[in-house]
Amino acid sequence: MEERPSSHSLIIGYIIWIFGFIGAHRFYYGKPISGTIYFFTLGLFFVGWLVDLFLIPAMDREADIRFQAGPVDYTVAWLLLVFLGLFGIHRMYMGKWISGIIYLCTCGLFGLGYIYDMWTINDQITLINGRQGNSGGGFALRQQ
Repeated sequence: MEERPSSHSLIIGYIIWIFGFIGAHRFYYGKPISGTIYFFTLGLFFVGWLVDLFLIPAMDREADIRFQAGPVDYTVAWLLLVFLGLFGIHRMYMGKWISGIIYLCTCGLFGLGYIYDMWTINDQITLINGRQGNSGGGFALRQQ
């Protein structure tokens, strides 16, 4: 059985967990709803944050199954989003130059695009990696 390449880093997950009381690690692993809840409740009043210390390996395995690794690295894109997202650098890294320049000129479309990307960046990268992983640039059909 072929082992899939890892899409997310367990070590980065633990480093981000330090800021997990604002939901950062949950967004990283593609769980935007619970990430938002953690953001507004300080990691469910720090209790959920402590429990997540033990749940991170499972979240990492789940993310590796759910998201497709490829030329666009999830960790790099996510770190660019968090620290330079208002300037659109993460979008330029993903090859979305036009929207990246729009983000640069509008501070991430006045912050709303930044929030949207926090919710959807993992899915955006999976779509890009899926397209680039197929030779025709589209969805591949399996030959039997």
